[in-house]
Amino acid sequence: MAKRRKLEAPNPDDLAEFEQRFRRETKVAPIGALAADSAAAADLRDVDERAEGERYRADSEAFSEARARGLVLLEVPLGAIDETVLVRDRAVMDEGELLELRDSISRNGLRLPIEVFELEQSQGERRYGLLSGYRRLLAVRQLHEMTKLDVYATIKAVVREPEKMGGPFAAMVEENEVRASLSHFERGRIAVIAAGQGVYPNVEAAVDALFAAASKAKRSKVRSFALIFEDLGDLLHYPEAMTEKQGLRLAAALRAGGEPELRDALESLRAESFADEWRALEPAVVAIEARAAPDAARGGRPRSAKPAPDRPVASRLNSGITITRSRDRKAHVLRLEGPGLDDAIMESLIAEIERLLERP
Repeated sequence: MAKRRKLEAPNPDDLAEFEQRFRRETKVAPIGALAADSAAAADLRDVDERAEGERYRADSEAFSEARARGLVLLEVPLGAIDETVLVRDRAVMDEGELLELRDSISRNGLRLPIEVFELEQSQGERRYGLLSGYRRLLAVRQLHEMTKLDVYATIKAVVREPEKMGGPFAAMVEENEVRASLSHFERGRIAVIAAGQGVYPNVEAAVDALFAAASKAKRSKVRSFALIFEDLGDLLHYPEAMTEKQGLRLAAALRAGGEPELRDALESLRAESFADEWRALEPAVVAIEARAAPDAARGGRPRSAKPAPDRPVASRLNSGITITRSRDRKAHVLRLEGPGLDDAIMESLIAEIERLLERP
């Protein structure tokens, strides 16, 4: 009787080596390789499935393009939005208007989405910076805190690319200028802040970029209010209530060198409105205007100050000739008097003066 052999399971390493040797030694005919490639590239779906796949691809591309153009509304969690990335151009938040907005959203929902932009570096869960819609965001957050409802846990938003809109500051200002005009002081304030944060090289450039569509006269007014914010912004508590006329007078007083007097007028003031602040400022403004006012008898535009004429200085020579030197607003004057002065001496004197004053 034949002795049975005991079968043993092959070693995994031996199997791997055998498989590699088999692949090296096995040759595939060219027609076989071609058939394998064709089978791999062949779309085995039926016509309907291929058509559906093509529609899906086209829809995906259209969605990506629409989102890049800011045409897609997203439901963004409130916690994903950082509203502090940009200093807001609105300096004052009216509580009455905010209450009306909150009530409107609770009744009718948010009709106008906010605008956000993706942050280069996320801060925790915060992925977006707020571009426009600060009041709407604040109202929805208050509603969520009050009701704890999930419907207020997110907010409709459009993702923008602010660099294509002139930069974040310009996009924010443009949105507020269109929806609700900023005050002159708010315009000046945001220009100073944008320049201070290095977005623009100086305030002049910031005004020109942020308010490029404004007239030259309007940009000039914005610069005046920017000066007020720079010099007195830390002492003024109600500057948004300042009228255009008051602001331009205040800016003119600052340009005339009146900053110390104006700051003294506000230093210890406890004001409850801009009317109180203006009552403290106006006497100093009037005094500065009086000092800077041109001579009424002369009329016309004020002229630049010129040095007063010098008192004449006379020198008497031992020859009896007196030389008088003086200076008026236009020139230096020499006057020669005395015996012995004739044309020949004067010609020699003029020749010597020309020699001294001639360029080497």
